[in-house]
Amino acid sequence: MTQPRRLVIGITGASGAAYGLTALDMARKAGCETHLVVSRSALLTLAQEVGLQKGDLEGRADHIHPAADIGATIASGSFQTMGMLIAPCSIRTMSEIATGVTSSLMSRAADVVLKERRRLVLMVRETPLHFGHLQTMTLLTQMGAIIMPPVPAFYAKPQTLEDVVAHSVARALDLFGIETGSVRRWGGLKDSLSE
Repeated sequence: MTQPRRLVIGITGASGAAYGLTALDMARKAGCETHLVVSRSALLTLAQEVGLQKGDLEGRADHIHPAADIGATIASGSFQTMGMLIAPCSIRTMSEIATGVTSSLMSRAADVVLKERRRLVLMVRETPLHFGHLQTMTLLTQMGAIIMPPVPAFYAKPQTLEDVVAHSVARALDLFGIETGSVRRWGGLKDSLSE
């Protein structure tokens, strides 16, 4: 049976709401059905960082699921997806997922992805990291998640903040096999550098 091109995207309250919005836009443009879940804290961050309200998200995703809706389709392993990208991912959400606490649809959907052995990518937005954060990241990696902090790729020579965000998000979507055409692929060092 062919797996549907269906991706769950979570946006948490960590700084970097633009990552989640860009992921939605890129995934949809690439032909993926998108299922969005936004935490209550993320609604505050979206308003603060990009001036969007809850209603502004309508039309950006194929399906928007309320954070408290534990009965949503994405809360069940029988609902097939490619996996889940949480962009940005707060330390709180990361910790809930690592401990199996499923107090919201965000952590429940991520838990489902892990138990079904699907891809879970967490664009963790926090710095500096203390030992507990690093231990949690290690535990999640052992559970099958991919920890992918959004780190700028300066070799791509970004000209704008949007370029930086787009490259990081496109690299995250690469992990699901979603080609966006937005990644400036590494072509090796130029001849002049090897002299």
